[in-house]
Amino acid sequence: MCVCVCVCVTGLYVVLERLYLVCSERCDAGKHTYSYQVMVKSDAPTGDTLLDEALKHIKNTQPAETVSSWIDLLTGETWNPMKMHFQLPQVRERLAKSLVEKGVLTTDKQNFFLFDMTTHPLANEKEKERLLQKLQASLLDRWTNDPHRLPRRTLALLVLAHGGDVLEKALAALPDAQYETAAQRARDMLETNANQHSGKATNPTEEIIWAVLAAVNRG
Repeated sequence: MCVCVCVCVTGLYVVLERLYLVCSERCDAGKHTYSYQVMVKSDAPTGDTLLDEALKHIKNTQPAETVSSWIDLLTGETWNPMKMHFQLPQVRERLAKSLVEKGVLTTDKQNFFLFDMTTHPLANEKEKERLLQKLQASLLDRWTNDPHRLPRRTLALLVLAHGGDVLEKALAALPDAQYETAAQRARDMLETNANQHSGKATNPTEEIIWAVLAAVNRG
């Protein structure tokens, strides 16, 4: 699937859980975390149209779908024509519009051969630098050998950067020694058995983040 759209939708999934709107309900014991079902805890509007659309789909679907299935369904990566309506339309464009409204991106026109294409260059370099520093610090100065002690937002950020294949680029500016340390720690945490980590989760938020990681690693 398109990595950008996949990560965007996976991000929606994580944010919904961060708002305590959905939780992962365990299926049969021993199943992979990406096979856990997703249940709605509250259908209160979030104020974000993409989040509310995803929440509505999850709420109205019976029997409940799994973590992995929802990532495929919301991105349109399903061979079942009866489920194509679950796909969230124009995810990339709508997220870009939201980031433009927040001042993170801007809108520009570029000519590609004979066509004018709308692009969204970065407008807020400070916000990008803040995220880069947060990622780097989580694997260096603020590193903990126990990933369950990481703040949940930081864990979610690491999982999404890993899923979008941008984590290595985020670490690229580090000195060689720091880069090797951070990259090795990231591999040890993000390429590990997410099922084991999910089993040690202390709350639904953390559990679903590990379930998303399991689905991303599964490909």
